[in-house]
Amino acid sequence: MAATTDPRPAPLAERAASAPVAGAAPPHAAGVAPMTSYDVDMASGRRTILLVEDEPAIAEPLAETLTREGFHLEVAGTAAGAVEAAGRVRPDLILLDLMLPDGSGFDVCREVRRDSQVPIIMLTARGDEADRVIGLELGADDYVVKPFSAREVTARVRAVLRRTATAAAPAGASDANAPVEVAGVRLDPATRAVTKAGAPVEVTRKEFDLLALLMRSAGSVVTRERLIDEVWDVNWFGSTKTLDVHVSGLRKKLGDDSAAPRYIHTVRGVGFMFAGAGGDGPAR
Repeated sequence: MAATTDPRPAPLAERAASAPVAGAAPPHAAGVAPMTSYDVDMASGRRTILLVEDEPAIAEPLAETLTREGFHLEVAGTAAGAVEAAGRVRPDLILLDLMLPDGSGFDVCREVRRDSQVPIIMLTARGDEADRVIGLELGADDYVVKPFSAREVTARVRAVLRRTATAAAPAGASDANAPVEVAGVRLDPATRAVTKAGAPVEVTRKEFDLLALLMRSAGSVVTRERLIDEVWDVNWFGSTKTLDVHVSGLRKKLGDDSAAPRYIHTVRGVGFMFAGAGGDGPAR
Protein backbone atom coordinates (compact mmCIF):
# COMPACT_ATOMS: atom_id res chain seq x y z
CA MET A 1 0.00 0.00 0.00
CA ALA A 2 1.34 3.44 -0.90
CA ALA A 3 2.27 5.69 1.99
CA THR A 4 -0.11 8.55 2.72
CA THR A 5 0.40 11.79 4.53
CA ASP A 6 -1.63 12.03 7.71
CA PRO A 7 -2.91 15.63 8.13
CA ARG A 8 -3.56 15.07 11.82
CA PRO A 9 -1.03 16.27 14.40
CA ALA A 10 1.45 13.71 15.68
CA PRO A 11 0.22 11.53 18.57
CA LEU A 12 0.70 13.06 21.97
CA ALA A 13 3.33 10.50 22.98
CA GLU A 14 5.47 11.44 19.98
CA ARG A 15 5.03 15.15 20.63
CA ALA A 16 5.95 14.64 24.30
CA ALA A 17 9.06 12.69 23.37
CA SER A 18 10.23 15.29 20.87
CA ALA A 19 9.38 18.41 22.87
CA PRO A 20 12.36 20.71 23.48
CA VAL A 21 13.93 20.58 26.91
CA ALA A 22 14.59 23.76 28.84
CA GLY A 23 18.31 24.42 28.96
CA ALA A 24 19.10 22.13 26.02
CA ALA A 25 21.90 23.18 23.71
CA PRO A 26 20.97 25.03 20.51
CA PRO A 27 21.43 23.33 17.11
CA HIS A 28 25.03 22.22 16.91
CA ALA A 29 27.64 24.21 15.09
CA ALA A 30 29.86 22.72 12.42
CA GLY A 31 32.27 20.19 13.87
CA VAL A 32 30.37 19.88 17.18
CA ALA A 33 28.44 16.68 17.79
CA PRO A 34 24.73 17.21 18.57
CA MET A 35 23.34 16.21 21.96
CA THR A 36 21.16 13.14 21.89
CA SER A 37 17.91 13.04 23.86
CA TYR A 38 19.73 10.78 26.34
CA ASP A 39 22.51 13.37 26.80
CA VAL A 40 19.96 16.14 27.32
CA ASP A 41 18.04 14.11 29.88
CA MET A 42 21.19 13.21 31.78
CA ALA A 43 22.21 16.87 31.86
CA SER A 44 18.78 18.00 33.02
CA GLY A 45 18.25 15.19 35.52
CA ARG A 46 15.13 13.92 33.75
CA ARG A 47 14.45 10.18 33.78
CA THR A 48 13.70 8.47 30.47
CA ILE A 49 10.83 5.99 30.32
CA LEU A 50 10.43 3.58 27.41
CA LEU A 51 6.72 2.85 27.02
CA VAL A 52 6.03 -0.28 24.97
CA GLU A 53 2.33 -0.28 24.14
CA ASP A 54 0.57 -0.72 20.78
CA GLU A 55 -2.83 0.68 21.77
CA PRO A 56 -2.95 4.50 21.32
CA ALA A 57 -5.93 4.72 23.69
CA ILE A 58 -3.63 3.50 26.46
CA ALA A 59 -0.26 4.84 25.33
CA GLU A 60 -1.24 8.47 24.70
CA PRO A 61 -2.90 9.36 28.04
CA LEU A 62 -0.21 7.44 29.92
CA ALA A 63 2.54 9.28 28.04
CA GLU A 64 0.81 12.59 28.71
CA THR A 65 0.61 11.94 32.44
CA LEU A 66 4.22 10.76 32.72
CA THR A 67 5.48 13.71 30.67
CA ARG A 68 3.52 16.10 32.89
CA GLU A 69 5.19 14.45 35.89
CA GLY A 70 8.61 15.35 34.48
CA PHE A 71 9.66 12.18 32.67
CA HIS A 72 10.99 11.97 29.12
CA LEU A 73 8.98 9.45 27.07
CA GLU A 74 10.06 7.20 24.25
CA VAL A 75 7.26 5.09 22.77
CA ALA A 76 7.47 1.77 20.89
CA GLY A 77 4.48 -0.16 19.55
CA THR A 78 6.15 -3.45 18.64
CA ALA A 79 8.45 -6.01 20.22
CA ALA A 80 11.17 -5.34 17.62
CA GLY A 81 10.88 -1.58 18.16
CA ALA A 82 11.09 -2.06 21.91
CA VAL A 83 14.35 -4.05 21.75
CA GLU A 84 15.86 -1.50 19.35
CA ALA A 85 14.78 1.46 21.48
CA ALA A 86 16.06 -0.15 24.69
CA GLY A 87 19.55 -0.36 23.22
CA ARG A 88 19.46 3.05 21.57
CA VAL A 89 17.79 5.16 24.26
CA ARG A 90 19.17 3.44 27.40
CA PRO A 91 16.00 4.17 29.40
CA ASP A 92 15.87 4.42 33.17
CA LEU A 93 12.76 2.22 33.21
CA ILE A 94 10.64 0.23 30.75
CA LEU A 95 6.84 -0.01 30.87
CA LEU A 96 6.23 -3.18 28.87
CA ASP A 97 2.91 -4.44 27.50
CA LEU A 98 2.73 -8.23 27.27
CA MET A 99 0.53 -8.42 24.17
CA LEU A 100 2.28 -6.89 21.15
CA PRO A 101 1.45 -7.26 17.45
CA ASP A 102 4.73 -8.95 16.49
CA GLY A 103 5.58 -10.89 19.63
CA SER A 104 5.33 -11.19 23.37
CA GLY A 105 6.49 -8.84 26.09
CA PHE A 106 8.15 -11.92 27.61
CA ASP A 107 10.46 -12.08 24.59
CA VAL A 108 11.30 -8.39 24.93
CA CYS A 109 12.07 -8.83 28.64
CA ARG A 110 14.30 -11.81 27.88
CA GLU A 111 16.23 -9.90 25.20
CA VAL A 112 16.66 -6.78 27.34
CA ARG A 113 17.87 -8.83 30.30
CA ARG A 114 20.71 -10.29 28.21
CA ASP A 115 22.79 -7.16 28.77
CA SER A 116 20.77 -4.76 30.94
CA GLN A 117 19.31 -4.60 34.45
CA VAL A 118 17.03 -1.66 33.62
CA PRO A 119 13.88 -1.82 35.79
CA ILE A 120 10.87 -3.31 33.95
CA ILE A 121 7.21 -2.93 34.87
CA MET A 122 4.91 -5.21 32.88
CA LEU A 123 1.49 -4.00 31.74
CA THR A 124 -0.82 -6.94 31.35
CA ALA A 125 -4.49 -7.60 30.70
CA ARG A 126 -3.99 -11.20 31.72
CA GLY A 127 -5.34 -12.28 35.06
CA ASP A 128 -3.59 -15.65 35.04
CA GLU A 129 -1.10 -15.93 37.90
CA ALA A 130 1.16 -18.11 35.72
CA ASP A 131 1.76 -15.19 33.35
CA ARG A 132 2.74 -12.92 36.22
CA VAL A 133 5.07 -15.60 37.60
CA ILE A 134 6.78 -15.97 34.20
CA GLY A 135 7.31 -12.22 33.95
CA LEU A 136 8.78 -11.98 37.42
CA GLU A 137 11.04 -14.97 36.84
CA LEU A 138 12.33 -13.40 33.63
CA GLY A 139 13.43 -10.40 35.66
CA ALA A 140 10.50 -7.97 35.65
CA ASP A 141 10.47 -5.76 38.75
CA ASP A 142 6.73 -5.21 39.00
CA TYR A 143 3.50 -5.64 37.06
CA VAL A 144 0.25 -3.74 36.67
CA VAL A 145 -2.98 -5.43 35.57
CA LYS A 146 -5.25 -3.61 33.13
CA PRO A 147 -7.41 -1.65 33.47
CA PHE A 148 -5.25 0.73 35.48
CA SER A 149 -5.11 4.46 36.06
CA ALA A 150 -2.23 6.58 34.79
CA ARG A 151 -1.86 7.87 38.35
CA GLU A 152 -1.30 4.35 39.69
CA VAL A 153 1.30 3.57 37.01
CA THR A 154 3.11 6.83 37.76
CA ALA A 155 3.24 5.93 41.46
CA ARG A 156 4.62 2.49 40.58
CA VAL A 157 7.25 4.05 38.30
CA ARG A 158 8.44 6.40 41.05
CA ALA A 159 8.51 3.59 43.62
CA VAL A 160 10.57 1.27 41.39
CA LEU A 161 13.00 4.07 40.48
CA ARG A 162 13.43 4.90 44.18
CA ARG A 163 14.16 1.29 45.05
CA THR A 164 16.63 0.74 42.22
CA ALA A 165 18.41 4.02 42.98
CA THR A 166 18.75 2.98 46.62
CA ALA A 167 20.07 -0.45 45.63
CA ALA A 168 22.63 1.08 43.27
CA ALA A 169 23.80 3.80 45.67
CA PRO A 170 27.10 3.32 47.53
CA ALA A 171 26.57 1.96 51.00
CA GLY A 172 26.74 4.53 53.76
CA ALA A 173 28.21 2.05 56.20
CA SER A 174 30.71 -0.73 55.64
CA ASP A 175 28.33 -3.39 57.02
CA ALA A 176 25.73 -2.59 54.38
CA ASN A 177 28.05 -3.81 51.62
CA ALA A 178 29.64 -6.67 53.54
CA PRO A 179 29.02 -10.21 52.24
CA VAL A 180 26.69 -12.44 54.25
CA GLU A 181 27.02 -16.22 54.49
CA VAL A 182 24.49 -18.47 56.20
CA ALA A 183 24.17 -22.26 55.97
CA GLY A 184 26.40 -22.43 52.89
CA VAL A 185 24.60 -19.64 51.02
CA ARG A 186 26.72 -16.55 50.38
CA LEU A 187 25.33 -13.18 49.31
CA ASP A 188 27.60 -10.34 48.19
CA PRO A 189 25.82 -6.93 47.97
CA ALA A 190 28.83 -5.29 46.29
CA THR A 191 28.59 -7.56 43.25
CA ARG A 192 24.92 -8.54 43.60
CA ALA A 193 26.03 -12.18 43.49
CA VAL A 194 24.65 -15.26 45.27
CA THR A 195 26.41 -18.61 45.60
CA LYS A 196 25.49 -21.90 47.22
CA ALA A 197 28.39 -24.15 48.24
CA GLY A 198 30.53 -22.05 45.91
CA ALA A 199 28.27 -22.51 42.86
CA PRO A 200 26.59 -19.39 41.42
CA VAL A 201 22.84 -18.99 41.86
CA GLU A 202 21.14 -16.77 39.29
CA VAL A 203 18.53 -14.55 40.93
CA THR A 204 16.49 -11.58 39.76
CA ARG A 205 16.81 -8.11 41.25
CA LYS A 206 13.82 -8.56 43.53
CA GLU A 207 14.88 -12.04 44.58
CA PHE A 208 18.29 -10.68 45.55
CA ASP A 209 16.79 -7.85 47.65
CA LEU A 210 14.39 -10.29 49.33
CA LEU A 211 17.15 -12.80 50.06
CA ALA A 212 19.42 -10.05 51.40
CA LEU A 213 16.82 -8.92 53.93
CA LEU A 214 16.09 -12.50 55.03
CA MET A 215 19.76 -13.46 55.33
CA ARG A 216 20.69 -10.33 57.29
CA SER A 217 17.94 -11.33 59.72
CA ALA A 218 18.87 -15.05 59.71
CA GLY A 219 17.42 -16.90 62.66
CA SER A 220 14.69 -14.30 63.17
CA VAL A 221 11.25 -14.05 61.60
CA VAL A 222 10.77 -11.17 59.12
CA THR A 223 7.14 -10.17 58.82
CA ARG A 224 5.34 -10.07 55.50
CA GLU A 225 4.64 -6.39 56.07
CA ARG A 226 8.32 -5.55 56.51
CA LEU A 227 9.30 -7.56 53.44
CA ILE A 228 6.70 -5.78 51.31
CA ASP A 229 7.65 -2.35 52.70
CA GLU A 230 11.41 -2.75 52.26
CA VAL A 231 11.68 -4.88 49.13
CA TRP A 232 8.72 -3.40 47.32
CA ASP A 233 7.31 -0.17 48.74
CA VAL A 234 5.29 1.15 51.66
CA ASN A 235 2.72 2.32 49.10
CA TRP A 236 2.62 -1.04 47.28
CA PHE A 237 -0.64 -1.34 45.33
CA GLY A 238 -0.35 -4.95 44.21
CA SER A 239 -1.29 -8.26 45.76
CA THR A 240 0.94 -9.61 48.51
CA LYS A 241 0.90 -12.84 46.47
CA THR A 242 3.88 -11.26 44.70
CA LEU A 243 5.91 -11.96 47.84
CA ASP A 244 4.91 -15.64 47.80
CA VAL A 245 5.84 -15.91 44.12
CA HIS A 246 9.33 -14.57 44.82
CA VAL A 247 9.82 -16.78 47.88
CA SER A 248 8.79 -19.79 45.78
CA GLY A 249 11.28 -18.75 43.10
CA LEU A 250 14.10 -18.43 45.63
CA ARG A 251 13.34 -21.81 47.14
CA LYS A 252 13.46 -23.42 43.72
CA LYS A 253 16.79 -21.80 42.86
CA LEU A 254 18.30 -22.75 46.23
CA GLY A 255 17.08 -26.33 45.86
CA ASP A 256 14.85 -25.89 48.89
CA ASP A 257 11.84 -28.08 49.64
CA SER A 258 8.83 -26.04 50.76
CA ALA A 259 7.48 -29.06 52.65
CA ALA A 260 10.73 -29.47 54.62
CA PRO A 261 12.80 -26.33 53.95
CA ARG A 262 16.41 -25.94 54.96
CA TYR A 263 16.77 -22.28 54.05
CA ILE A 264 13.53 -20.28 53.85
CA HIS A 265 10.97 -21.23 56.46
CA THR A 266 7.35 -20.07 56.48
CA VAL A 267 5.97 -18.87 59.80
CA ARG A 268 2.26 -19.02 59.10
CA GLY A 269 0.37 -15.80 59.59
CA VAL A 270 3.56 -13.88 60.30
CA GLY A 271 6.24 -14.06 57.62
CA PHE A 272 9.43 -15.90 56.69
CA MET A 273 12.71 -16.81 58.35
CA PHE A 274 16.05 -17.72 56.82
CA ALA A 275 17.85 -20.61 58.52
CA GLY A 276 20.06 -19.79 61.46
CA ALA A 277 23.83 -20.22 61.37
CA GLY A 278 23.42 -23.95 61.95
CA GLY A 279 20.73 -24.29 59.30
CA ASP A 280 17.99 -24.71 61.91
CA GLY A 281 14.45 -23.59 61.26
CA PRO A 282 11.96 -22.12 63.69
CA ALA A 283 11.10 -24.03 66.82
CA ARG A 284 8.02 -26.22 66.44
